[in-house]
Amino acid sequence: MIKLEITPVAARRLEETLGEQPGIIKLYYDTEGCGCDGINTLIIQDQKGNFDVPMEAKRFSFVIDQQHQIFYEDTMWLDAEENYPSFKLSSKSATYSTNVLVRDTRHKA
Repeated sequence: MIKLEITPVAARRLEETLGEQPGIIKLYYDTEGCGCDGINTLIIQDQKGNFDVPMEAKRFSFVIDQQHQIFYEDTMWLDAEENYPSFKLSSKSATYSTNVLVRDTRHKA
């Protein structure tokens, strides 16, 4: 199981994005329309997909597509800056992205 440690700033930003509506956050490695490497994205969805597996992330429900697990290390960090709209995803040996965006796909009530 992949462990995702979330900094306090990133946690606050995720809570603001989730708001009062429940949601599952999916770490998604988007390769569609991408010429070479994929793009790391956080997708907020209503429910877990058929091939989604849980990630260990305190306070949040995170999942990842079982086939995308190979792209990541066992422990990663999600961080954010106060005045920058995206997140940073890294591990001990790699920076996956300094521009991880959130896409909210939940059905609004």
